[in-house]
Amino acid sequence: MSGKLSREEYRKQKDLEAARKAGTAPAARDEEGREINPHIPQYISDAPWYINDGHTSLKHQRAPKRENEHSDEWYQRGQRAGPAATKYRKGACENCGAITHKTKDCVERPRKKGARWTGKNIKEDEIIQNVEMSFDAKRDRWNGYDTAEHKKIYDEYEKIEEARRKLKESELDKQDAKAAAMASKMENNANEFGESDDDDEDEEKYADKSDMPGQKVNAKTRTTIRNLRIREDRAKYLYNLDPNSAHYDPKTRSMRENPLKDQDPSTLVYAGDNFQRYSGNTSDMANVQLFAWQAAEKGTDVHLQANPTQTEFLHKQFKEKKAKQQDTNKESILAKYGGEEHLDAPARELLLAQSENYVEYSRAGRVLKGLEPAKVKSKYQEDVYINNHTTVWGSFWADGKWGYKCCRSFLKNSYCTGLAGIEAHEESTNALSKS
Repeated sequence: MSGKLSREEYRKQKDLEAARKAGTAPAARDEEGREINPHIPQYISDAPWYINDGHTSLKHQRAPKRENEHSDEWYQRGQRAGPAATKYRKGACENCGAITHKTKDCVERPRKKGARWTGKNIKEDEIIQNVEMSFDAKRDRWNGYDTAEHKKIYDEYEKIEEARRKLKESELDKQDAKAAAMASKMENNANEFGESDDDDEDEEKYADKSDMPGQKVNAKTRTTIRNLRIREDRAKYLYNLDPNSAHYDPKTRSMRENPLKDQDPSTLVYAGDNFQRYSGNTSDMANVQLFAWQAAEKGTDVHLQANPTQTEFLHKQFKEKKAKQQDTNKESILAKYGGEEHLDAPARELLLAQSENYVEYSRAGRVLKGLEPAKVKSKYQEDVYINNHTTVWGSFWADGKWGYKCCRSFLKNSYCTGLAGIEAHEESTNALSKS
């Protein structure tokens, strides 16, 4: 075999490799003059047989260079090549007259008579490009994107921010003017009643520094930060550990339903956020707050926290005026159209002996759903008991005769004998049956 080394050549090659590793002999160089590390294993430094050219090199370990891998060349969108032709050319599109595509591939509006027959309005030829791209470039979703288009988004957002900044400045200017007016008004009031400014400043200073339980107030920015719950309180999700009980929202730390539905509500320490929200004077307070907001929107200087007594008094006057206005409207409508007799009519149940209230009964006559309506009274006396009777005449029937069920007497308007009458009736019945 021609490539096989002799024993002497093999020994010299091994000695040279050992000397290169020891540093006593210069390292081998590749075709480009770069040194090859002698400690690289042979299976890495030797090229495969199908690309081995007989020279020592690590070229086969390097990635091949790709030309035009990141080319900026892209299709020219919407551009056409030069001026249009003046007459129809053979083989061109019969619709628009361009020679770069056929009639079936034309994207122009179909004409009633194409350019082939009219020879007019012949379109320019398209620019046909052969853009050669690599495998990755063909699948790059941003390939061909014009970065100048993104600048329009920046400009739009900058305009929005500028308008928002101007609006914020105008609002701050209004607030400053209003605060200055309020300060001058308070100063005039203080001078009128002889109050000292130093006391007011001290009170405001200590009031700003005091925090409510569970809150943190920043006196400089006038903002309130809600902290975690008070450490002495029990967490809401620990009242009932059953996972199927009331839902607890960890984000807002709220539990709207009652976690202890089986216990007596009067003995519960916690019955849900909805119970706390709609119990006591909560609804009245919410109505007063809503009245203050609506009055402030209409221009009235009302604030529930700043002056609660004034707000409560105005709300009371508002309810009284509203009630009077409703009565006035009612009287005016009745005076104009009449019909007051219909308002004093008896209840619908008494007129028609029926209502739209849904009531569901069982087979035994018990109410299952809905409220049982009141029984309709007739013109005769009902449930009137005479002579110590506890039932009415006709409540008992036997042997073809009617009587009282409480004493089983068949004599009408007789005196009730009670249990003794029932025992006498049973004895007479047994005696008659034996005889």
